[in-house]
Amino acid sequence: MEKISIKGGKPLYGKVKISGSKNSSLAILASCLLTNKKISIYGVPKLTDTFFFLKILSSFGVNIEGLNNFKNTNKFVLEAKKITNNKAPYNLVRKMRASILVLGPLLARTGRAIVSLPGGCSIGARPVDIHLKSLEKLGAKIFIREGYIYAEAPKGLKGNKIVFPKVSVGATTNVLMAAVLAKGTTEIYNAAKEPEIKDLGLCLKSMGAKIKGLGTNKILIEGVKELKETSYKVMFDRIEAGTYALAVAITGGEIELLGVEKKSLTLFINVLETIGVNCIEKKNSLVFKRQSNSLNPIDVTTEPYPGFPTDLQAQLMAVMAVSNGTSVITENIFENRFMHAPELIRMGANIKLKGNLAIVNGVKRLKGAEVMATDLRASVSLVLAGLVAEGTTNINRIYHIDRGYQDIVKKLKFCGANISRI
Repeated sequence: MEKISIKGGKPLYGKVKISGSKNSSLAILASCLLTNKKISIYGVPKLTDTFFFLKILSSFGVNIEGLNNFKNTNKFVLEAKKITNNKAPYNLVRKMRASILVLGPLLARTGRAIVSLPGGCSIGARPVDIHLKSLEKLGAKIFIREGYIYAEAPKGLKGNKIVFPKVSVGATTNVLMAAVLAKGTTEIYNAAKEPEIKDLGLCLKSMGAKIKGLGTNKILIEGVKELKETSYKVMFDRIEAGTYALAVAITGGEIELLGVEKKSLTLFINVLETIGVNCIEKKNSLVFKRQSNSLNPIDVTTEPYPGFPTDLQAQLMAVMAVSNGTSVITENIFENRFMHAPELIRMGANIKLKGNLAIVNGVKRLKGAEVMATDLRASVSLVLAGLVAEGTTNINRIYHIDRGYQDIVKKLKFCGANISRI
């Protein structure tokens, strides 16, 4: 099984082209199920998650131009002229959690969907009950049997008022897609405000959907009878951008991130500036540079957008492990999302866990070690730690990294890192 091997201690200098957003891509690809017309999607990142998601769509009878050339293209033309299968098979769904996103569009288009309960990262319960109860509010009949979700709406979905008990990106995505073909008006309250939700909404609007309130916590959708053909480019990946910015924070140096904009990274950039990293905005790029030899500690709480993203919590913890002081990280989104902490401790980090709190006492240096990735973001936090550690770090179970980071070894190598897959 492959490993990533890193010899630490080198600062990073160079330019990194940030890939298209994984989370945007998965939702926008799922939207092809809502229409029998062609949709052309540009900027899809080359990840195992996007590959398996395309395979799931193909299993429904979707014709996908580009799938056979997946490693060499970021453009896919999808045509769901006829849905030939309403069941998302376990052998594909078990590989990724985002497979639940086919439930809403399948149900809206065909009146029936059978989706295996999803797999993916093992970080907490991540219940799907908000998805299911919200679709029931739109008129679906749903039950779970033998690990599968069975959903039916033979007379179609009907618009309704939906109030989420807590902010859920996945549930907002599913309901947004289902509601565009529902009869009447749907109001979503406590909706997720993530830029990726707005990106999906803009794609749906380009297909003829009637949506208001994108980027706010109240979204109004007026159902339409059908959607039309479109071409759409997905936004950049905020989490990949944040990860490389934190990489230069931990190693020192200067990195220019290409194809990004500051607006959707505002709070994250504020955090970076507090710990001692400068951000310079250019046209279509951001330059990050560490200001001094030491990093300031910081207290951070993960929150729904526009708060600090949970998907950058592990990477920030790695950086704070070598800061000059004590930091407190509060994880408010997912339970059990500190699985990277024991691996960082193996490398010499001083971290104490108390429930959803991580108290990180900065140390002068980390030391290379044999470590194991437990989930997508945890795995990349170990990469960051390895970049600054003395000696060699070998990261096992790197298939997690391939789920969310396109060409990470190549991109870091280009910036001077001593890193390879072995």
